[in-house]
Amino acid sequence: MPEEEKEQEEQQIVRGGKISAWLTENGFEHEAMEPDSLGVEIVKVEPQYLLPLATALYAYGFNYLQCQCGYDPGPGQPLVSMYHLIKVSDDADRPEEVRIKVFLPREDPRVPSVYWIWKAADFQERESYDMYGIIYEGHPNLKRILMPEDWIGWPLRKDYISPDFYELQDAY
Repeated sequence: MPEEEKEQEEQQIVRGGKISAWLTENGFEHEAMEPDSLGVEIVKVEPQYLLPLATALYAYGFNYLQCQCGYDPGPGQPLVSMYHLIKVSDDADRPEEVRIKVFLPREDPRVPSVYWIWKAADFQERESYDMYGIIYEGHPNLKRILMPEDWIGWPLRKDYISPDFYELQDAY
């Protein structure tokens, strides 16, 4: 293989960071992704491995769920449930951060709820459910939070088609 091809291949390989190395050492299934623009490590995990991995990260010290959100990269692509975790401690000038991404099929996006690990996930998972239709299995009160209960569809999906009319009820 020519030298140029080897260099290109090495550039395409994503090297995991400290947290990914710890997860690998302890036998947790995951895939290291390219860090974000701020250098925050991103870990991709399959839905069935989310709870064991999240529990391990909590035990490792990631005791604060700063953000949980869903997003849609585009029509035909999988939906994503993302978790931004922070290791909060008294002596840390700059706390450690990690993002977990779970890619889900559009047809039946299901992932276990992390509510039982981080209570902050309560309303955030409900919002992801309401806007993208991601079902958080095991969530104690998974129902719409922004849209009316009888709303049809998931408004923030990129393939969502807005209804031709809006019915305002009880608007004063």
